[in-house]
Amino acid sequence: MEELKVKGMIADVFNDIAEGIKSGNFKEKVKIGLTTFGSEHGVEEMVKAAELAKNKYNDFEIVLIGPKVDGDFNIVEVENAEEGHKKMVELLDSGEIQGCVTQHFDFPIGVSTVGKVSTPATGRDLIIATTTGTTSTNRVEGMVLNAISGIAVAKSLGIKKPTLGILNIDGARQVERILKELKDNGYEFQFAESLRADGGSVMRGNDLLTATPDIMICDSLTGNILVKLFSSFTTGGNYETVGAGYGPGVGEGYTKLVNIVSRASGAPLICEALRYSATCAANNLIDVSKDEFKKANKAGLKDIIAKNTKEKVKPAEEDIKMPPKKVVTYSIAGIDILELEDACRALWKENIYSESGMGCTGPIVLVGEDEGTKAEEILVKTGFKS
Repeated sequence: MEELKVKGMIADVFNDIAEGIKSGNFKEKVKIGLTTFGSEHGVEEMVKAAELAKNKYNDFEIVLIGPKVDGDFNIVEVENAEEGHKKMVELLDSGEIQGCVTQHFDFPIGVSTVGKVSTPATGRDLIIATTTGTTSTNRVEGMVLNAISGIAVAKSLGIKKPTLGILNIDGARQVERILKELKDNGYEFQFAESLRADGGSVMRGNDLLTATPDIMICDSLTGNILVKLFSSFTTGGNYETVGAGYGPGVGEGYTKLVNIVSRASGAPLICEALRYSATCAANNLIDVSKDEFKKANKAGLKDIIAKNTKEKVKPAEEDIKMPPKKVVTYSIAGIDILELEDACRALWKENIYSESGMGCTGPIVLVGEDEGTKAEEILVKTGFKS
């Protein structure tokens, strides 16, 4: 038995050498920690996840942080979840592990996690930016920064030119305006086109199910719900099986690689979360993120955000009389729902009668057919439309 074990170890060494010769890469395997306390399914489920990952992948090592358990694992013993998190941070700071998967972590404001799910319609992976944490207390600013974080993660996963979609939620049109200006200023990225007939970079539910973009931009609360739905829609919600979890925390200047899973996450998902963390570690996500934020800042990221998120002088605060009513059949899309009524009043100020409405793609402003072009020009000039 001992002889077979030695032969197996020798075979592993030769396999590593062969792989190194093939790829030209002899780098030491990254080590990924896994805290085993805290799961609703018990320590056994976490160990099962580690066993799955070990059997499925052989290009990274797993370090268990928790109680002593059976099995051929490198274990750092701790007494409880709190001690486990402290030890996890120590190991990350010392470089003994290059990343970690855990159920909970207190990220600072400015950092949120970039999740990864497998979509049911196509089986494609979809990066969701973001899923936990708070990138900014301003919703629109947060979603813009989430886009940069999502791009960094996608590139660390080997997607050289990731496509970006913006989920059709409150603030989406403002985010689109900011990202378009950032792109025009030299920050390189690609917008995805919705699979719906009218296209555009603002994505609908269909695009979620098919993973139309590589990266879907949203706020963390929405992203959190999406990960839960995608990961456990076949199990009733108390056992997450599909995808790779809530992902690594990313933000400008952040230097720890901590991937989040839920207390309801099951072994199949945690196995993929370990793989996700290992890939991000091996491809230096922290450095990639630093580079992406540097390029975005060079393109004027902060100034563009400030300009587009500052309080506008609202027409509602002025004494504006509504022009005489008329038939309005010309629809103008691309107005954020949070600014819809103010956009209408901006047109009233220019003596153009308008009404707000909701089209199949989202909020719209309705004006007369003869005033459509002029109305669009006014809304662009006043900053309500890009």
